[in-house]
Amino acid sequence: MSGEVRLSRRRFLKYAAGTAGALVIGVGTVGAVDRPPPLGLLGDAWSQVGPYLRIAADGRIYIGVRDPDNGEGTATSLARIIAEELDADWSQVIVEPLGLGITPGNGQPNFTYGRQRSGDATSIPAAWADLRQAGALGRWLLLQAAARRLGLPADQLRGENGFAITADGRRLSYADLASTAATIDAPSTPPPLKSSDRYRLVGQPAGDVDARAAVTGTLRYAFDETIGDPVIAVLARCPYPGGTLDGADREAAKKIPGVYDVIDITPEAGQPAGLAAQAPALAVLARDTWSALSGRAALKATWKAGDEPEPATSALEQKALEAFADEAVVPSTVRNDGDVLAARKKAARALEATYFQPWIAHATAETPNCVVRLDPDTSVTVIAATQSPRQVYAVVQRMTGFRPEQIDIQVPRGGGGFGRRLEADYVAEAMAIALAKKPDEIRNRPVKVLWTRDDDLARDFYRPMAVHRLNASLDRKKAIVGWHQRMASPSALAGRGTPENRLWQSELVADALPAGLVPNFRSDWYPLPSKLQRGEWRGSPHVTPTFASESFIDELAHAVKANPLDFRLALLGDPRQLPYGGRGGPIDTARMANVLRLAADKLDWSRWLRSENGLGIACAYVFGAYVAHAVEVAPTNDGIDIRRVVCVADVGRAINPLGLEAQLQGATMDALSTALNLAITVKDGKVQQTGFRDYPIAPTAPLPYEVETVIVSSAADPSGASVVGVPSAAPALANAVFRATAVRVRRLPLLRELARLR
Repeated sequence: MSGEVRLSRRRFLKYAAGTAGALVIGVGTVGAVDRPPPLGLLGDAWSQVGPYLRIAADGRIYIGVRDPDNGEGTATSLARIIAEELDADWSQVIVEPLGLGITPGNGQPNFTYGRQRSGDATSIPAAWADLRQAGALGRWLLLQAAARRLGLPADQLRGENGFAITADGRRLSYADLASTAATIDAPSTPPPLKSSDRYRLVGQPAGDVDARAAVTGTLRYAFDETIGDPVIAVLARCPYPGGTLDGADREAAKKIPGVYDVIDITPEAGQPAGLAAQAPALAVLARDTWSALSGRAALKATWKAGDEPEPATSALEQKALEAFADEAVVPSTVRNDGDVLAARKKAARALEATYFQPWIAHATAETPNCVVRLDPDTSVTVIAATQSPRQVYAVVQRMTGFRPEQIDIQVPRGGGGFGRRLEADYVAEAMAIALAKKPDEIRNRPVKVLWTRDDDLARDFYRPMAVHRLNASLDRKKAIVGWHQRMASPSALAGRGTPENRLWQSELVADALPAGLVPNFRSDWYPLPSKLQRGEWRGSPHVTPTFASESFIDELAHAVKANPLDFRLALLGDPRQLPYGGRGGPIDTARMANVLRLAADKLDWSRWLRSENGLGIACAYVFGAYVAHAVEVAPTNDGIDIRRVVCVADVGRAINPLGLEAQLQGATMDALSTALNLAITVKDGKVQQTGFRDYPIAPTAPLPYEVETVIVSSAADPSGASVVGVPSAAPALANAVFRATAVRVRRLPLLRELARLR
């Protein structure tokens, strides 16, 4: 994190006069008011935007978006935050993705755009805290320029839709004012931000800036990007975690027309997970994709599993159950309030349940890929869809030893992330090929590494499997007075430098509900051994434990013959703030109760007791956001039919309600599809799934036709939204299935387990 630039009220933003009279606003160091050379910000091409804002003399307004966009809508929302403070004409805005912003400083990199990360619900909160200042400075400079032109005090002018306007209606366009604004000295203090009653863009729906290109097929994804005439590389990777190469026919592969060479890839020892190639591999280098794939097939590579093959999920589940039963096994205690054992002894009733969840892959629409152009003496350019450009930089710098100014990281649009692109293993593979000795005919050509779908499923950073054992104690008034949850899983933080006693942080949130609502509460985590690579998955670390806890709360409600909605509202109790040590706290129980009631009302929860279909409900608190799902399910002869799904979310101020709605709908469908059908399985030491035939994402049935969304109006600071719609969807579905079928599904995927139990 060295050299990170964080904006604050004490910060100044750099700006400069650019080519053809443009005003360019970027980021400087604390107290800096100097004007950097325009080309240092702009480059030589109009398509390259200075950070973060360029107002051109022809009226176009270029806004640079620092965080990668892999479908989250980041490019639209972040640009509108800046455009709002600028009082820009949105129809004149052109949004440009920024690559990694990096400059040298005392031998260490300065990350000049501040944070650059997406897909973990951090982009909007971070942007709200600092990007508004870029737009506010632009507006201040433009109004100062207009004041000079008109001979008026600047406080008698206002910005509106790309114009500086006087009280009597005279107006000057920002395009006419840009060159003058670039000559004005910076203010001694940061310009004031707009009051919310003046917002014209924030809070109003807007289509994604790349929506038209996406639906017409003209949007360029990372897969479409290239440099010159690259060598295409596909890899045959060892399918066994911890395995080795047994044999391969390299000469047969080289005889395939178009194949140039086959080189060995050996993972770098001692590197944290996600920062090096995952597995031993053979890279087939060819003139085109077909030749490379044909060469890989001709290799007929064979592999050895190693001395301790990866166990099947059932074996890990058995280890978890044995750990729960063995008092000699000491877990990591995540939270411990009161005395759960004493509460159990005094309880009028105690219930226990065990839940099982499988390994889950990301299966992004666009598989990993990377382009590298390397000049061994002077520079390296990397093009990769990523959610963390700094991870990419860390890999490239380590493998080349280059200085910051020699490394160019370009970040095009990615086709889905969900946590997969927080890893940089595919970049490490491309760098290893670029650095390897190659035949003279291709030695200086760029390299483009492509993954196939079977590559992607076999070598993902999976969401860990998990086993949960929950025990609750209830008093004579049917209130929960004791709660003990135990979770066993292979930590997604293993191998990443995290201390052993903190590995639970990727699996559990210490203050997640119902913590704070139950006087005697304990949460324990048990590590499970695995060689499979693990990583963040959409909604981690909330999604896995929420399925167990929200399903169990529903079980408790039915056990005491209570309405599940009323039972949850009683558990939340009076409106209050609950301490929350994670990102986004504290928890406001009134806001949580509100989303529950709204979801129930939208689904007409009054039918709960008498409906022939099953109604289920669940809720979650996710990184500062409150969400509830209500689901209606009808039983069928061969399973279920999901008739309706309602998602209600309170994310604070919604920057782009239309984009938020899309995120909630997409996340909900993703969660339902995953809960219904998906599981990664291990047999004979390796992953079995090879494509969408055996990893069937989002089949038409029994998924609903639509997801009905309700966005709670709020003036609170915005929270992230890309993961919010995931955690409570699966338990709401399972709870509805129980009501419809009288079958309590405690093991996912749901359809397979439902068929077994009926």
